[in-house]
Amino acid sequence: MSDAPKSAWEIALEKLQQQDRERGTSAPGPLTDNQKKEIASVRQRYQAKMAEAEILHNDERRKALQDPEALAKVEEEYRIERRRIDDARERDIERVRSGKKKSAAGEATRPAGRPKKRR
Repeated sequence: MSDAPKSAWEIALEKLQQQDRERGTSAPGPLTDNQKKEIASVRQRYQAKMAEAEILHNDERRKALQDPEALAKVEEEYRIERRRIDDARERDIERVRSGKKKSAAGEATRPAGRPKKRR
């Protein structure tokens, strides 16, 4: 090791690594090719959901332009929907990274009122 002083970032990183060692946790390993493909698929699927939400938002926004209260409500609903989609995407990506199988939680992203398709 060199005698050069360490930056605050390097010191903090070393402390976090030490805490991880004490807890017995380690950094996640490298992703497999299948995990990378599945994560790309998840991102693409949620990008499409986001585009759909944006199209619906623009339509609702045009309808509410004359009423400031309705417009504010539409904007708030869109913000909430975007956050919901982002959170679901991150959960699915974390599920893939951890190697867990798809659970019933994935069904929660299907809009209410639409029945599950049977094969």
